[in-house]
Amino acid sequence: MCRLYAFAANEPTRVECSLVRSQNSLMAQSAGDSEGLVHAHGWGVADYPDDLPMIEKQLWAAFHGEHFSKNASRIYAHTVVAHVRRATVGEHSIENTHPFCHGRWIFAHNGTVPNFLEVRDKMMPEIDPLFRNSIKGTTDSEHIFYYLMSLYQDHPEVPLMDTVGKGLRQIIDWSQEIDPSREVGLNIVLTDGDQLIGSRYNRTLWHLEREFEFECPICGKSHVHHDFGSDYRAVEIASEPLTDENWQEMPDGVVYSVDEDYYLLTQKF
Repeated sequence: MCRLYAFAANEPTRVECSLVRSQNSLMAQSAGDSEGLVHAHGWGVADYPDDLPMIEKQLWAAFHGEHFSKNASRIYAHTVVAHVRRATVGEHSIENTHPFCHGRWIFAHNGTVPNFLEVRDKMMPEIDPLFRNSIKGTTDSEHIFYYLMSLYQDHPEVPLMDTVGKGLRQIIDWSQEIDPSREVGLNIVLTDGDQLIGSRYNRTLWHLEREFEFECPICGKSHVHHDFGSDYRAVEIASEPLTDENWQEMPDGVVYSVDEDYYLLTQKF
């Protein structure tokens, strides 16, 4: 179990309220989510300043000290991914802390692949040797990341949304071959700063789409320096609703993407 957050907008936007100040911010969820679980095994926040990925990760809980809130306050970006960890597979280490990064690609995961060592034996031959050598930790999550990257590298002509759906279905099938009684959890987010793809499978996930710039009721300010001659579009995705706004539950068993016009698309996998 973990809690994750993803954001994509057509204009740079501040996300401090979502991560720190809102009624059910990601920082608040790290101290206790809707099920009463604490996610204290590290945190990470990623964005793309100067068009290059930047990730801040720490081993302590997001609700400890000022480091998480200070990092959140600096972010003014088109694309953001954040994660607070409750470890299930892999020890408590910086190598196992999300998000993971390779080149421009950033990845985070909420969920667990049961019997992962046995699934890993099936997955490793399918991971390109270049990506295999990049694996630094022991989580199911990092292995999933490089498995999906291998599939995408092998067939770049296939829409990434389709590739991700196919890869996740294969992971589910491998796990169920080993023990069909165990539930797989596969909420992921994958982005290169332009494309943003994810999934919901057996974990909670919500989304909020904004079609206009607004004054935030939490901080009393606008989150964007908006050109009033243009249309603002943004999509927020989170394990739990962050505010009292009209969040919608993501259907289970889907992959999703944010298209070039910043609308959310979903399809079953």
